[in-house]
Amino acid sequence: MTTDIKQIGERIKGLRDALDLSPHEMAHRLEVDTNDYLQFEEGEKDISVSFLQRIEREFNVDMGTLMFGTEPRMNSYFITRKDKGVSVERVSAYKYQSLTSGFTNNVAEIFVVTVEPKPMETGFYKNIHAGQEFNMVLEGSMTLNINGKDLLLEEGDSIYFDSSLPHGMKALNNKPVKFLAIILYP
Repeated sequence: MTTDIKQIGERIKGLRDALDLSPHEMAHRLEVDTNDYLQFEEGEKDISVSFLQRIEREFNVDMGTLMFGTEPRMNSYFITRKDKGVSVERVSAYKYQSLTSGFTNNVAEIFVVTVEPKPMETGFYKNIHAGQEFNMVLEGSMTLNINGKDLLLEEGDSIYFDSSLPHGMKALNNKPVKFLAIILYP
């Protein structure tokens, strides 16, 4: 199953409607500009993990529900079979496959992320979110930029970092890179 940014926006709008809030009230509660918020709802602006975390905390809604439209069902264990995780493409360069979407009350989000190669002159798409993150390269190689510093990671390499620092990834050697990403909540 795949989803895209427009579907995430529709779910955010559905949440706002269910809460009976105006776009301005919702934006105010989430501490974002109303015009930016409306672009999120319409799927016209990339929706960051940090923004989804803010919605999760403010309204007690599971991030998996926002990203994938699934309600978590398991609270003792949840199995994701190979290549069967719920997928979402938040931005054109990144594909996320959730390995935890069916578990309720997660203390971490776990994804297999695939980053497609882009021309070398293309800059990093930067992300910032609360908590800490662990990445382990499963296939390929990438440059991980954390707070302006470029780090080379190859197959089998891993890194643990403060995800409140701006960070972004680029696939190397004109090939996609696939890595395990574990986002730990504060």
